[in-house]
Amino acid sequence: MATATTAIEPSVKISANKLLINGRWINSASGKTFPTVNPATGEVITQVAEADAADVDKAVTAARAAFETGAWRRKMTASQRGAMLNRLADLIEKHADELAQLESLDNGKPYQIAKAADLPLTVACYRYYAGWADKNHGKTIPVNGNYFCYTKHEPVGVVGQIIPWNFPLLMQAWKLGPALSMGCTVVMKPAEQTPLSALRVGELIMEAGFPEGVVNILPGYGPTAGAALARHMDVDKVAFTGSTEVGKLIMKAAAETNLKRVTLELGGKSPNIVFADADMDEAIEGAHFALFFNQGQCCCAGSRLFVEEKAYDEFVERSVARAKKRTVGNPFDAKTEQGPQVDQDQFDKVMGYIDKGKKENAKMLTGGGRVGDKGYFIEPTVFGDVTDNMTIAQEEIFGPVMSILKFKTIEEVAARANKTTYGLAAAVWTKDISKAHAIADSVRAGTVWVNCYDVFDAGAPFGGFKQSGIGRELGEYSLANYTEVKTVTVKL
Repeated sequence: MATATTAIEPSVKISANKLLINGRWINSASGKTFPTVNPATGEVITQVAEADAADVDKAVTAARAAFETGAWRRKMTASQRGAMLNRLADLIEKHADELAQLESLDNGKPYQIAKAADLPLTVACYRYYAGWADKNHGKTIPVNGNYFCYTKHEPVGVVGQIIPWNFPLLMQAWKLGPALSMGCTVVMKPAEQTPLSALRVGELIMEAGFPEGVVNILPGYGPTAGAALARHMDVDKVAFTGSTEVGKLIMKAAAETNLKRVTLELGGKSPNIVFADADMDEAIEGAHFALFFNQGQCCCAGSRLFVEEKAYDEFVERSVARAKKRTVGNPFDAKTEQGPQVDQDQFDKVMGYIDKGKKENAKMLTGGGRVGDKGYFIEPTVFGDVTDNMTIAQEEIFGPVMSILKFKTIEEVAARANKTTYGLAAAVWTKDISKAHAIADSVRAGTVWVNCYDVFDAGAPFGGFKQSGIGRELGEYSLANYTEVKTVTVKL
């Protein structure tokens, strides 16, 4: 555990713990609340209003009124919408330290990382989409005959957005940015594990001057609030980030109700391929980061680490040494690299995978245990001699568990990389540009990193092939998820 001498005491005050509906902070219709817990201690931070179907109805009604009356898409010009998103970005930047503390307190991620990585990317995302607000251009089309034909890109309408707990602020930005930029109105359900930063941003949205009903935020549980949002007949589109299992339920709900548009950013079991000719120092540190970043709680984590046979022994030895040096402990300690898992359920799930790895005869080289006697901390764990058929090589663990597999040829590793139901991300480490392009071309994944990992930018699209999702987040590509194309043909 990290020493206490370099730790700060969080000073953030909890100001938002109710539902944001139609520009007002209210209790849930049922009066119910639920606890949100500090995963570093297991202690309750505060009680939060618990939304259910009745609250979803209220919020959707508010969002529909804001959309239909045009408070956001007609009375306000596109450039004014962009200015308001920029205002929100400025406020988030102004309150970056407070938001980083909230994120760390509620999620468990190291405060220094939240402040240095999550917050700048969050601000950049809002600013990026602020710039797109007045660039939502259609086309003129030379059709046969004496006609003038053009297209318009119109907002899809009321959008239900369900975000996960691993990057609460960032996922909120990825969802709100393009939706608001294009003129949609939103009902958002943050994850029940981490509602606090999303609600604080709700306060900043009000401070920025967004019209009533444009953004509504409903903390609550998936089977109640989330399901009600996915099934609501007056929601035009639902966007979800989370597990493939839940993504299928949301798609089913959309199909069984009003055929609402659906985008899904789901799980992954991403291949991270290291050739013997790679810069080993960079590859070892890059692979360590690819797996252990954010406590291993990344949908695109490099969780199937393929190492060429010629470099395998050296790579494994040095990777184990690096994992043993990883600092686990108090998220508010400047020396901490790894905080706790988000909650008891996630802790138990990861420990279950570690047990399964041992039972299936993977070789546990370090870690495998709990750190400390409170909170949900897990030792950085490395398994060697992992084979493709093992559970830890097939299923998404979402924790600090590295699985290292051996390969001989480029053809073999490309084929094995694709033997998965997922297709979110991949990476390759090599000094040979031909190998790099060969892997990038052959691996079926939405993102391929070459000699790097987890490089994100608001302008670069992110999403998955196969059961890793439908649609793209970020970049210009995400705008299509929040617009409908209208063709207008005029006789001349």
